[in-house]
Amino acid sequence: MNFCKKVHNADYYVAIEDVPDHIWNDLGCTNNLYFNPNYLSSIANNHPEIDFWYVVLLNDEKKPIAFATIQVVDFYLESVQNELKGIVSQIKKIGRSLGLISPQKPFKILTCGNTFVSGEHGIFIKSDQNKQKVIKELAKSVVQLVNDEKQFNYKISGFMLKDFIHESLFISDELLEYNYHSFNVEPNMLMQVDEDWLDFTDYLGAMKTKFRVKAKKAMERSFPLETIQIDQYNLDEYAAEMKELYKNVSSKAGFNLGSFNLETYKDLKRNLGDNYVIKGYLLNGKLIGFLSAMICQNNLDAHFVGINYEYNREYAVYQRMLYDYIQIAIENRLQQINFGRTASEIKSSVGAEPQNLTIYFRHKNHIPNKILSFFINKIQPTPFNQKFPFKVKTLVAQN
Repeated sequence: MNFCKKVHNADYYVAIEDVPDHIWNDLGCTNNLYFNPNYLSSIANNHPEIDFWYVVLLNDEKKPIAFATIQVVDFYLESVQNELKGIVSQIKKIGRSLGLISPQKPFKILTCGNTFVSGEHGIFIKSDQNKQKVIKELAKSVVQLVNDEKQFNYKISGFMLKDFIHESLFISDELLEYNYHSFNVEPNMLMQVDEDWLDFTDYLGAMKTKFRVKAKKAMERSFPLETIQIDQYNLDEYAAEMKELYKNVSSKAGFNLGSFNLETYKDLKRNLGDNYVIKGYLLNGKLIGFLSAMICQNNLDAHFVGINYEYNREYAVYQRMLYDYIQIAIENRLQQINFGRTASEIKSSVGAEPQNLTIYFRHKNHIPNKILSFFINKIQPTPFNQKFPFKVKTLVAQN
């Protein structure tokens, strides 16, 4: 097996296939697909430019109590857009004047969490554990991986632990004691699926008139679009177009840790079957959009989309995708849709509400970390106009 020595009661693996079966059995986490080897191998095998590591924390009896995914990603300051661009410009100016930032080299960021999905999908802790203690041990293990492992032929610039929900902050704020700085970017947009909705008509019936009319108009405008299911068998037919459509969307994001390789879809469909959904939108035989999503337990998690913006307004392509996500969730009797970050206002207009996610970051070296703290404290999510599309439910009195 390819793992380094145990430090702080941790085992480190460089390939998910090296994690023994008894570890998965003891953790009991594989029913959550984000911690399933089939999902994790699909991601790692299709992103060779990223170094993947997997940490298993052990108790004093050498029994596994937690699991974390780690990726070392290249982060280019020039890739930051929108509301963060001004802050990054100041960081570059000061950092280069002090010789702390090279214009030729990217930052190497060791990220604990899922690089490609927003949410708490990178750290699993068994329910019977002291989670604050586990987070501390995990923080130590992340640093130890960098200090002890000789396979790195580059210098790690910083450490990031990402996407903790508000309810977890009393646990994750332990990281502040280890000189991490916390900040929020765009919120996750979540929508609860009413158990009384049996089809899309029920969803429309729950909406206020203005939003119901808007939804129907969007569906009418998108009527000329033909929808197709994309899987591992026909992906090659549409792959080139999908890559361009994906770039159209990803280039608008203000903050990206990495670019998703769409070849991953083949493995995800092969390994996860109907739990992974890819739908394409054709106009006169031409692919002008696609969506992807994963069904994980009782949730539908929207993943990447691609859009030809030339047709977006006329055919309401993006709105149609949002409504199709809702329809998929209703058909599968799911409880919640995670629409992800970005486009918060339009997502709120279909019924989603914001969930703040906290990211923790620290530079490896003391002086740059002190400088970064000043700028990180300035980072704030872009405000948006939250919509409330649903009618207020009235309670029926019981005799």
